[in-house]
Amino acid sequence: MTEAILRMRSITKTFPGVKALSDVNLEVLRGEIHAICGENGAGKSTLMKVLSGVYPHGDYEGEITFSDEPCRFSGIRDSEHRGIVIIHQELALAPNLSIAENIFLGNEQSKRGMIDWNRTNAAAADLLRRVGLRENPVTQVLDLGVGKQQLVEIAKALSKEVRLLILDEPTAALNDEDSAHLLDLLRGLREQGITCVIISHKLNEVLAIADRVTILRDGRTITTYDVEGLTEDKIISGMVGRDLDHRFPPHEPTIGAEILRIEDWSVHSPTQHGRLVVRNANLTLRRGEIVGLAGLMGAGRTELAMSIFGRAYGANITGRIFKDGQEIRLRSVQEAIRHGIAYATEDRKRYGLNLIEDIKRNVSAAALGKLAKRGWVDDNEEYKVADEFRKSMNIKAPSVSSITGKLSGGNQQKVVLSKWIFTDPDVLILDEPTRGIDVGAKYEIYTIINALADQGKAVLFISSELPELLGLCDRVYTLSAGRITGEVPRAEATQEGLMTLMTAGQEAGK
Repeated sequence: MTEAILRMRSITKTFPGVKALSDVNLEVLRGEIHAICGENGAGKSTLMKVLSGVYPHGDYEGEITFSDEPCRFSGIRDSEHRGIVIIHQELALAPNLSIAENIFLGNEQSKRGMIDWNRTNAAAADLLRRVGLRENPVTQVLDLGVGKQQLVEIAKALSKEVRLLILDEPTAALNDEDSAHLLDLLRGLREQGITCVIISHKLNEVLAIADRVTILRDGRTITTYDVEGLTEDKIISGMVGRDLDHRFPPHEPTIGAEILRIEDWSVHSPTQHGRLVVRNANLTLRRGEIVGLAGLMGAGRTELAMSIFGRAYGANITGRIFKDGQEIRLRSVQEAIRHGIAYATEDRKRYGLNLIEDIKRNVSAAALGKLAKRGWVDDNEEYKVADEFRKSMNIKAPSVSSITGKLSGGNQQKVVLSKWIFTDPDVLILDEPTRGIDVGAKYEIYTIINALADQGKAVLFISSELPELLGLCDRVYTLSAGRITGEVPRAEATQEGLMTLMTAGQEAGK
């Protein structure tokens, strides 16, 4: 039997008012890929931060043994010195530095007290080859896509002679091709004897890459499974404590009259002169209807959504927008909100929320005028409104004074939805609203979306997950290279059919 390289015993971690981990046990075998699964807030990331020294010894209870030696890390440098390296979901690269500078930041290749740039760049080139990147080491990180930045992080870990590599949601922001490449790289690292721990909500990837899976729920260890013979349904049952016979809540739509119509909508790139990112798009939304928008990365889904929302993106925008049969002009975000249109961004951490503010301020941010009295925001009313959303949306937080950045991804997404629902919109554009959240939280989000449709609101739902579009939407538009290439009713939609339309050439949209 393969020996354990890591043992964590009776790990308990408490924050003010919240016990994040309670008597958690984890054992990782040498040379395996070990997945950790659980709902948002289950304690996965907290456990890895304990292991890597982000939460130093003394801030938690329990014991950690690595390669049969007790560990009492006082910080990340201590754990990295032992060969334990963590790559967080939010990548920690300096965008204005080169790839080589990022790889050896804090671990500079020096000679007589000066950085040896020839040695630095040569060593970086060797590491890039190991992770399958052909970029010049002097290339700035800001010129790389997210997938390549993830590989730079792994190259950085390899430079530290990593023995245990921890990856927190490594494919959450990657497209299918980049995800497949990353998983192949992890298989290669396993063959080199490097042990990996991966946290992921993508259960199909977990089953494809992992040797064993440990499930956490409510800060406790539930069980550890061998992957052989394991199914997604069994993992989900362990994560949520019940069987999810249906991934999507049952819903009988009541679809009414047309509420929004977009005609001949074209959008140019604001940075690349002459480049059309949306071409003559036409779409309609009806009251009580959930309409999907499908497309591969770069198809123009987000660009279309943001340009509709008060021209928040784009240049030289042409076309017409009709609301309830009347043409409207949306020249700013404020005008879009006034006309009853809301847009929940795909990047909630960067654009959707103020992470250093509390829930109360985030919920009220888009509609402060509704809380104003004589030009001042009524604090008591603001608290009351936010607390009603906290309860109705099942936001897991002690109070609306909790800092939003401390919430799990699923609860942050509920705060985003609360903010826009508070504006009382007729049309909600939801851009990847379930990205990076677990199946249990997804189910809750789906239930909220169905309830909004039942209130007569129209929802434009953008998602990269075709099963999600098929399970939730009444109709699906497909987008390819900025053109609408198809409109498919739910009864006729299949994954294969949608993918065919999503990959259609530009001529298909004419």
